[in-house]
Amino acid sequence: MELDFPREWVEFYDPDNPEHLIAADLTWLLSHWTCVFGTPACQGTVAGRPDDGCCSHGAFLSDDDDRARLDAAVQNLTDEDWQFREKGLGRKGYLELDEHDGQPQYRTRKHKDACIFLNRPGFKGGPGCALHTKALKLGVAPLTMKPDVCWQLPIRRSQEWVTRPDGTEILKTTVTEYDRRGWGSGGPTCIGIAPATRPPISEPDRCGRAWPTSSPNCSV
Repeated sequence: MELDFPREWVEFYDPDNPEHLIAADLTWLLSHWTCVFGTPACQGTVAGRPDDGCCSHGAFLSDDDDRARLDAAVQNLTDEDWQFREKGLGRKGYLELDEHDGQPQYRTRKHKDACIFLNRPGFKGGPGCALHTKALKLGVAPLTMKPDVCWQLPIRRSQEWVTRPDGTEILKTTVTEYDRRGWGSGGPTCIGIAPATRPPISEPDRCGRAWPTSSPNCSV
């Protein structure tokens, strides 16, 4: 099925801000999508590196609060939790300055071609995100210890100012899925060998959502 198929949407105003309109993609939000990290269906986002899942590129930090949350989470990690803890706490650290949308922005440093927090197969603490695994051990929600982008994907939020017919402006937030096109020029032609989603009830079966990203309860 093509990416641009009919969808159901709902629009409502922020109860605390009548000049903020929210448009939510019900077809996506009510779907049976689930993360497939750690299964044969997950092919990763970089060819030939299925074990990385969506962790090949590192995670951009959204703001100072995001960085503070990550810094606090790192203090909880031990050598048993984090394969590259010595490297991450060493001279180069676990962050590096990059560029996003033309602006300088920090992201988690890449080490051995993937995020430095990604434990690799064979690590005694198990593969996957060291932060996510530690959160589960502590009995807290993984989103409280991971960068925002790690748990928000594949939900995509965009914002734009919209001019009404009377000339006034409102802020419109659109909440939908982060489909293949969101990954840039190569995204639309890059599909995994197995679908990473199941369709909503009453919708015909479809594939193509093969970017296995993260959710608050997935095992990345």
